Amino acid sequence: MKTIAITGYKPHELGVFTKSHPAVFYIKKLIEKELKVLLDEGLEWVIISGQLGVELWAAEVVIELRLDYPQLNLAVLTPFLNQEERWKDSNKEQYERVLMEADFVDSITKRPYENPKQFMMKNQFVIKKTDGLLLIYDEEKPGSPQFMLETARKMKSQNEYTIRAFSFYDLQNIVEELQEDE
Repeated sequence: MKTIAITGYKPHELGVFTKSHPAVFYIKKLIEKELKVLLDEGLEWVIISGQLGVELWAAEVVIELRLDYPQLNLAVLTPFLNQEERWKDSNKEQYERVLMEADFVDSITKRPYENPKQFMMKNQFVIKKTDGLLLIYDEEKPGSPQFMLETARKMKSQNEYTIRAFSFYDLQNIVEELQEDE
């Protein structure tokens, strides 16, 4: 896989309300571990839509990994212009840092928010432009990532497309692995 999309829960869907919450550390470690495997298989691009939560945390991991893997690129393809308009200042700062470090930034609809269809268009566009999807999502706890997963499953049913989904069980395994290493 040369290009993957990464998505997952938004912070409030995980009950994470601070950047120092322990879950953020473990989610980033899981993403880092998976990205290293994919980098060994030839990964070149990670695409996110810039959503708060798993996507921005993944972007931060990509930015850190580029120190050791300079061939790794980050693209931020937002569903619409100014998606961060109503976010808190601290979230806007995190988002702006990611945009400044990204190798490519664009908005899919080139218009401000109009309707939910822009999210559907974003999902279809991102899945069409990638070889696979890495997501942190547990089907027993429905949330916003389910729409991207459904789009990826449609793609997989018609084409060669890889879906790497990680549940709360996988996160628990990372926690235990890291605690054993200490």
